[in-house]
Amino acid sequence: MGGASVAELLEGLTAAQQEAVQHVDGPLLMLAGPGSGKTRVVTHRVAYLLHQGISPRNILALTFTNKAADEMRFRLERLAGNPSVWMGTFHGFCARLLRRYATMVGLAENYSILDTGDARKAFKQAIVDSKVELTYCSPESVATAISWAKSSLGLSLKRSTRITSVFCSLPTQLILMTC
Repeated sequence: MGGASVAELLEGLTAAQQEAVQHVDGPLLMLAGPGSGKTRVVTHRVAYLLHQGISPRNILALTFTNKAADEMRFRLERLAGNPSVWMGTFHGFCARLLRRYATMVGLAENYSILDTGDARKAFKQAIVDSKVELTYCSPESVATAISWAKSSLGLSLKRSTRITSVFCSLPTQLILMTC
């Protein structure tokens, strides 16, 4: 591997950061606050793994924002050239997996991921289709109840006919989106 030496990869890092960079065996979850050097540690760790002979195809670096993912790609290119490591957001990675294996989870190969506005329209249509009277609650409260029920392993869906009726009227794409 070209690029930075091991000493250069570890230079200027705290002891905890160096430990994270040098962690080779298995995945590593890093939790830290803003401005603590997470992006630097991730990119230096990826460069270190490449330096150790790990194939770029066996490395996955995920973050939450497109901005951070772009910054990681830019920094890795400076440290290690242009390896074909998959770096991106959790959302992008999951969308890519879902697209690749759509049929395995009951989706058509050409399914669509709804944006927030389309999801809201589909949800309101599901309420209409289920013929649920919303005299004492709003569509938002039903959506919150469905989300809470799914997080609770569906326990409250069994208790509320109204929520179950709306949930069962939702298109598959919307159900997946709210997971």
